[in-house]
Amino acid sequence: MKRTVVAMAIAAVLGFVGTSIGVEDKNPLEGVKCFLMPAKAISAEKSVDYKDGKVYFCCPNCVKKFSESKEKYEAKANHQLVLTKQYKQEGCPFSGGKLDDATAIEVSGVKVAFCCNNCKGTAEKLTGDEQINKVFGKESFEKGKFTKVKAEKK
Repeated sequence: MKRTVVAMAIAAVLGFVGTSIGVEDKNPLEGVKCFLMPAKAISAEKSVDYKDGKVYFCCPNCVKKFSESKEKYEAKANHQLVLTKQYKQEGCPFSGGKLDDATAIEVSGVKVAFCCNNCKGTAEKLTGDEQINKVFGKESFEKGKFTKVKAEKK
């Protein structure tokens, strides 16, 4: 009887731990939409290698369209790299300065911080694609020191 109770207690604890680990290991592609066809969800099988990561699309046509004009979609591709947790921000996208967490805003699902309220204000005045292009464009991506997230060793 005692063994059964102990075994049930261990099973309950392991079940709880397994459940909480699953919450933390959320699929970073879940809920992400194709930036070429925003009404459609991306597919892990429809991807293109990009900046030491991958960008994902809904269909082969979007893969082809992006592959033919990567520069045209650079800001949206950079945004998706951060949205899918492949890259992280380490500097202000406008000045390259040290980040102040108090200035953080959400830019299309991505938390972005700035060095000061002036830079934050510049970003807040923009909306939609204009905001994505300004915050995640080529120059801002470099200034913001967006870097590849290293895989954790298990």
